[in-house]
Amino acid sequence: MLLKPLALASASWDPSLKGELTYLLSVFVSLEFLSDADLCWTCQHWLYNMFLHKSGACLGLMEFKRPQFSALRSYTLGSKFGHERLQKVGPIILGTFLCANQRAKRNPPVKKQEAYPQNVNLPPILPKKKKKPYPIPFKEIKQAARADKKLAEMNIEKALEPPKNGLLVPDLIPVAYEVVDAWKVLIKGLAQLLHIIPVHACSECSEVHVAETGHHIQDCLGQTSSSRRSFHSWVKGSINDVLVPIESYHLYDPFGRRIKHETRFEYDRIPAVVELCIQAGVDIPEYPSRRRTKPVRMIGKKVIDRGGFVEEPKPWRSANSSSLVDLDTYGACGLYPPPPLSGVARIAQETMDAYEIVRLGVEKLMRKYTVKACGYCSEVHVGPWGHNVKLCGEFKHQWRDGKHGWQDATVEEVFPPNYVWHVEDPKGPPLRGAVKRFYGKAPAVVELCMQAGAQIPCKYKPMMRLDIVVPESEEARLVA
Repeated sequence: MLLKPLALASASWDPSLKGELTYLLSVFVSLEFLSDADLCWTCQHWLYNMFLHKSGACLGLMEFKRPQFSALRSYTLGSKFGHERLQKVGPIILGTFLCANQRAKRNPPVKKQEAYPQNVNLPPILPKKKKKPYPIPFKEIKQAARADKKLAEMNIEKALEPPKNGLLVPDLIPVAYEVVDAWKVLIKGLAQLLHIIPVHACSECSEVHVAETGHHIQDCLGQTSSSRRSFHSWVKGSINDVLVPIESYHLYDPFGRRIKHETRFEYDRIPAVVELCIQAGVDIPEYPSRRRTKPVRMIGKKVIDRGGFVEEPKPWRSANSSSLVDLDTYGACGLYPPPPLSGVARIAQETMDAYEIVRLGVEKLMRKYTVKACGYCSEVHVGPWGHNVKLCGEFKHQWRDGKHGWQDATVEEVFPPNYVWHVEDPKGPPLRGAVKRFYGKAPAVVELCMQAGAQIPCKYKPMMRLDIVVPESEEARLVA
């Protein structure tokens, strides 16, 4: 089968033909030889090397014979095709082309929009009589520990990058300031919306419900729940029931001395989100932080150079508490008056946007900055290692003398969502326990803002189960 009348074969080199041969090479590559998918990149590379590195080239006619392949056998990508000269133009040097069949390029797949599932399962409740799972697989933790131990045995300094060496990450400083500003907007918005949207909290357990009345689902785990047949004891909720306060110790130097049990009262307790932003580069005069210019050096787990110990200031003795009220949820409802009814939807949308900014910002910061959490209780510490305060009272705390079991924290531990039942009609009848498997859940902030008129992100809708029709109590047993 004669594929194309133009081919190349090696011959004697003529310097006067250099320009013509270069032109022929470009024409040869741009011909239909490539569109027929009979010439692969291997053949092109061979021809190009023949022009540049062989003794020469000449123009002639060649016949390419394609072998017959069987459908019952498999072949490799490369195949040898014999050829013979049809027209004599110069010296003949027989050879073999290495070619392969190349399929035509298909159209690139069109990137579809991120599709969320129709419904997702509710988040599981972790048992309290068991340690939390590690966010990083334990096998990877052991491999990293063995690598550090080998470097320490060879007395080799560990290579640390910011912020692991105490220096700031310049790209994350704007993110930290954005999170702090959104945190203030979030607290202010929730404090104003709580004057309009009723929130109920159980006085015996941590259950929260956003509606006109509390639900009738029997899932209370309080101490006196047996006398109430597991019904909740509802009271008026506060901002701390919607936005769970997770606090940590503020450290002037995270790489300095650890907090001991006897010195725990010498340190301030502030929201963990604010402490994370301070260590990421936010400057708050009331909560100063040490900014290093030289990196911390470590060999294994031992710090060999931290730049010396610096006396930590005591800002809590002279700080003006009135300038810090917008960073904490304490007393926020009494600080901000109820908004006008015409501005409730706008405030709800601003609060919803601020909630997403804080959550995404904390996730970005935690990819670089180390945050530790106790594997048994809700204690969180922002820093390269945990403190030594003996206040853990959860599972098997006697075996640990009250010390926390530190491990890497997750975003949900630093900024917990606090899931609540989604109510389709807040002014309708209360939710019933017989059909609770048809109800959905959402973070308390999201549910509160949605009932106030905000547009919620699409990622929360599958968990809220908006497309499920709740049957009557008599029909629930007939539903598959």
